[in-house]
This record gives sequence, structure tokens and C-alpha cells, in this order.
Amino acid sequence: MQMKKQSIDILLYIFSLLPFWVLYGLSNGLYYLLFYVVRYRKQVVLDNLKNAFPEKTVEERYQIAKKFYRFFPDLLVEAIKMRTMRAEQVLKRIELLNPEEVYRHFEQQKGVIGVTAHYGNWELGIYRLSLMTAHPRLVIYKPLNDKDFNEVFNRLRRRFGASMVPMKQILRHVIRLKNTPYISMFVADQTPTYQDSDYFMQFLNQDTLVYTGTERIARLTKNPIVYCHIGRKKKRGYYFCKFTTLVEDPDNYETHEITQLHNRFTEQIISEQPEYWLWTHRRWKRKRRI
Repeated sequence: MQMKKQSIDILLYIFSLLPFWVLYGLSNGLYYLLFYVVRYRKQVVLDNLKNAFPEKTVEERYQIAKKFYRFFPDLLVEAIKMRTMRAEQVLKRIELLNPEEVYRHFEQQKGVIGVTAHYGNWELGIYRLSLMTAHPRLVIYKPLNDKDFNEVFNRLRRRFGASMVPMKQILRHVIRLKNTPYISMFVADQTPTYQDSDYFMQFLNQDTLVYTGTERIARLTKNPIVYCHIGRKKKRGYYFCKFTTLVEDPDNYETHEITQLHNRFTEQIISEQPEYWLWTHRRWKRKRRI
């Protein structure tokens, strides 16, 4: 098992040494391979788009799918590049539009519950988040089934100081950090198991099982919820992050209202530029139990 982890890490390191222009050349080839030859989860993508945007024509949805498959390989090669990316490269490639929106909560000695989605380059966003503050940075994640890949990629994500926290351990971490500035980042559009959530809502025109953990942690800690919108700039490989405080005081909201709020915000972002969301994700595999 140790040999497998070492092999993965060595391969990542070797490919990460390639310059961006070479990696994007590989990405161009991957687009044709994934979209036209292998047809990687193509039917899943088309079905997801059909259900999410029934008002669009078949051709409109097909064009969104093509744009997504052009973007998806960029995510893959950029993730590889992260293995040797320097701090100054990260700062150059993701611009924080309004970091003061996070800092003002820190100044009040509050923790920040960050929420984002599988949108834009959320992986590179971990690096940018790590470099924006010296306060504790917790990245809440769902462990992969493959423990070797899980360990390799978590080590990659920790390069600039983030702490990787499995979902089931978040409670003890936030209790330990009570009344101190920190940020915990949730990727809130993942698919929960039936044991993790029983709450369904309409999301992208479909009945969707959603996590309520972000809301539960907010109510427990009384901390604000800040959405991190990581969007793509026109120049390839460059992104921006815009912070929006969705919830100042969790006590002002009814049960599930916070969950509805951040999912609606994600939905709005996806609807405006759908090609940058992870459409290969089997988001709607959970159905209501009768």
C-alpha cells in the first residue's frame, strides 16, 4: 500500500513539473478523448442538464455539455500542477475580490463557516484560502473510498497550512476553536447518505437530498456563514473568489432556512454559468424513501 501511495505521488510530481502551456495542450487532447471517444459519463451529464434546465433546447444543453467537457480537463491538469505550485503562483491565479468580508468577522473574534461548491476550481481555492490568513483553516471533506488516493490528495491540499477534517469529526474541532477566529470550509453540494441527512429540497429543478451539517454547525457555534464563489476569469487558468455573507446570526433563521439559503445561492451561480459546475457528479442518485 505504501508503494502505491509513493507511485501516485511520484507521478503527480513528475507531471506537475511540466509548464502550464504543455499541460493545457494535454487538456485539449483530453477534451476530444473524453467527449468524443471515451464519452466519459456523457449520458450522465446530458441527463443532469436535461433535468436541471428543461426550458432549454436540446442544442443549448449540448453546447453547455461541450463547454463543460472543455473545462473539465483543465481542472484535472491544474490539480496535477498543484503538487509543485508556488505560493506566488497561487496568489497570481486566484484573485480575492473582497477578502475584507472575511476579515471583518475575524476582527469580531468570530469563526467563519465558509461554503462553496464543486464549481470553478474549488481545489485551487483551498490553496488561496490557506494563504489569506494565519488563523486556523479547516477544510471539511468526505473521505474517498480509496484510502491511498485519499491520503495523497489530502497531503497535497495541506501544503499551505490547511487542516483536512473528515465530516464526522468537524464537531470536536469547532468546539475546540470556540470564541477564536478560524474558517471552516464546506463543499456543500455533495451527495449525502441517508444516514447523514433526511432533508430534501428542490435544487436545479429536482428533488434533492442535501446536507444540513453546515446549518447545524452554524446554530451550534453562532458563527456567520460566508459563501465563497470561485469563478473563472476569461484568461485560461485564472480565477476569482468573491465572498458573500449569507448569514450574520444563525438564530434569526427557522429550521432548514439556512440550508435552503446557501443551496439557492449555489443554484443561482450554476444557472448563470452552468459549464463550470461538476456535471459528471451523480448528484441525484438518492430518492425519497416511501
